[in-house]
Amino acid sequence: MSVKQLLKRFENHLEIERGLSPRTIEAYRRDLSQFHQFLLQQKGFSGAAADWLVQLDILLLRRYLALLHKDCSRTSIGRKLSALRTFFRFLVREGVLKSSPADGLSTPRREEYLPKVLSAEQTGRLLDQPFSGERLTVLRDLAIFELIYSCGLRVSELTGLDVGSLDLIERQVRVFGKGGKERLLPIGRPACAALQAYLQERGLPTASQPLFLNQRGGRLTARSVQRNLKQRLLRLNLPTDVTPHALRHSFATHLLDAGADLRVIQELLGHASLSTTQKYTKVSFTHLTEVYDRTHPRSRKK
Repeated sequence: MSVKQLLKRFENHLEIERGLSPRTIEAYRRDLSQFHQFLLQQKGFSGAAADWLVQLDILLLRRYLALLHKDCSRTSIGRKLSALRTFFRFLVREGVLKSSPADGLSTPRREEYLPKVLSAEQTGRLLDQPFSGERLTVLRDLAIFELIYSCGLRVSELTGLDVGSLDLIERQVRVFGKGGKERLLPIGRPACAALQAYLQERGLPTASQPLFLNQRGGRLTARSVQRNLKQRLLRLNLPTDVTPHALRHSFATHLLDAGADLRVIQELLGHASLSTTQKYTKVSFTHLTEVYDRTHPRSRKK
């Protein structure tokens, strides 16, 4: 059996049996393709897959991981290793391998980082300062930024919305997140007003149409959302390294600062694990420390 045939069977397994999204499957495909290119550069790893799969061992995989360490972050390496583990487990299940050569490998510890956030004052400037440009585009971009910040959406969730995903009377939106998981989220009044104005300007489109359109009438892409946000940040003299995902981080951090329960924030963000949500407590504590150092009489620098 060829490598191409094996990968096709694996992709069918991911799509049909595990129900993974096309984006996730594409990530698996890229990671496995990179590993395959590495193997082609090794001696004795050409020809049919069955001839060289049995040659895979932990030493070869460690050599591959050492190569990745030159250019990839630990998070990326962990993801690529996860793709290999999943692929090898599939091959064991299918009887292609007797055991997984990745069983003895340990996953690199993930890098600790604090997500970038805007302050409440900066977010207010982003959303409240007048927009400039063609009216429909202005209304669309305001609706986009309001909705991301109001609901803590991932940009992929935002661009995947249809008009029918909204219920502006009940002030809620139905979102499909990672792994196709569905969640129903409340929408704040300013975001509802922005969405209503945008849809009115579009002529009240049907429920099956994409919610956010580009200039050609197609579905808006994540890249376009990022570009439009950066242009807005430049005009307002706000930090230009802020991404649409930073609005999601800001949503969570501002809720936590205001006393929201961590479990509630987890549900709103669609995190499978509470530990993923807990990183926002570090952001919030950092903010508290900065305020303390700036305002406490015994902490301020003389």
